[in-house]
Amino acid sequence: MDLFRMKESLPRLFVAITIMSVGGCAVGPDFIRPRPPVTMGYTQETSLPPLIAADGVIQQFVPGAKVIPDWWTVFGSVEINSAVRRALNNNPTLQAAQASLRQSQDTMRAGYGVFYPQIQGDGAISRQRTGLSKQGSLQSGRIFNLFTLSGTVSYALDVFGGSRRNVESLQAQADAQLHTTQAAYLTLSANVVNACIAGAAYLSQARATEQLLALEQEQLQAVKASVRSGTASDSDVLVIQSLISANQGLLAPLRQRINQTGHLLSMLEGQLPSEGHSMEIQLAALTVATNLPLSLPSELVRQRPDILAVEAQAQAASAKIGVATAAMLPSFSLSAGYGASGSSAGNLFGASGNFWNIGPAATIPVFQGTSLWFGRRAAQDAYQAAMATYRQTVNEAFLQVADSLTALQHDAEGLVAQTDSKRVSAEALALVQANYRAGLVPFISVLAADVQFHQATLGYIDAVALRHQDTVALFAALGGGLVSSGEAAAR
Repeated sequence: MDLFRMKESLPRLFVAITIMSVGGCAVGPDFIRPRPPVTMGYTQETSLPPLIAADGVIQQFVPGAKVIPDWWTVFGSVEINSAVRRALNNNPTLQAAQASLRQSQDTMRAGYGVFYPQIQGDGAISRQRTGLSKQGSLQSGRIFNLFTLSGTVSYALDVFGGSRRNVESLQAQADAQLHTTQAAYLTLSANVVNACIAGAAYLSQARATEQLLALEQEQLQAVKASVRSGTASDSDVLVIQSLISANQGLLAPLRQRINQTGHLLSMLEGQLPSEGHSMEIQLAALTVATNLPLSLPSELVRQRPDILAVEAQAQAASAKIGVATAAMLPSFSLSAGYGASGSSAGNLFGASGNFWNIGPAATIPVFQGTSLWFGRRAAQDAYQAAMATYRQTVNEAFLQVADSLTALQHDAEGLVAQTDSKRVSAEALALVQANYRAGLVPFISVLAADVQFHQATLGYIDAVALRHQDTVALFAALGGGLVSSGEAAAR
């Protein structure tokens, strides 16, 4: 009678434990996304100063505007677009990040397997000899064959949510790797565009130096003619020859920087330096982005890949607190098995050889020393560290945006000054040359005007390149348009 009641109540017990597994709460804290910083701007000024016109172009900020994902197209350069496309397709660092992303996603999918029953089949064929002496018999054992087939089904009941928290952690780790891959994508594209701009600037400076050398060679021939006519001295020839040699010495470092930039682009594009694409980008042909997007501070934390990556890492750390807490509590499982055995394949499924088992199991951690308690404390500490890293990452992101905003303002001011300096020095050089040909000034004045015009030209090129590169820095600081607020909220 007791056996009958036990068989009758066993299904009810399974149903009760299953309900506990499905409806049980998940221990540990539920992760809540950190709130965006409460601020209306990125700098100490209450409003952004209007950008002044520089080199005939006015850049202005558009608050709330979105950054387009292919932001590098604003420079209007086919060469830059091609270089970025090659880098995104072939860069090994980005490919490694993409492979790590697939790995984390597959690991997350593997973690979902805990929610399904575990089914296993076993089969064995063996020849055995019994040892009857173990049973207290003096008779000798016998030799026989044993065929066995069996199957088991088990299901872990996630009563306290430890498995759910573990899968939550795996999902958060996959999200973190996704945003890490996006950050690598953004960094790579920004590095390629910056390298292209730097290469164009070095090329412009080299050409300006070559033009100055050509002018000085003409001046040298004119001075030699004056020496032959007795209107100039040999010292004038030596002075201009010394200046030509000095300017020729400036060409070698510029050409080396051009070569290094080409090698860097080859590396970013996943190629050897000998396999790189040779291209000459004209700095003057690059378009200046006039309408610059400026995300709201509350949106920045929802669209920068690096911020989203550390946020996901914080969520993974929060979920691991639940995993560590569940490890301190009992765990339950259901299992059932059925099998058959026989001395030959013919009588394998005979009634006498059938066996089965079914029932629940519970594991209770009675005493594990300090392992479980301090394991949970360590998980809590890891979460606190992750949240501190998140706050630091947010501060650094706001710093980068603030620096980019003020840099563009100062770039415009500096470019205005360099443009005026180049214009004035060019006019001064033309005037001094005319006065020299008229015999009104000594030749040393012409050389001084040459040097001043060359320095002003190089400064102007630097200012133009810096304006472009700080524009790149702003696009990168705003997240490169990879994740919009709507997409982040949907995630």
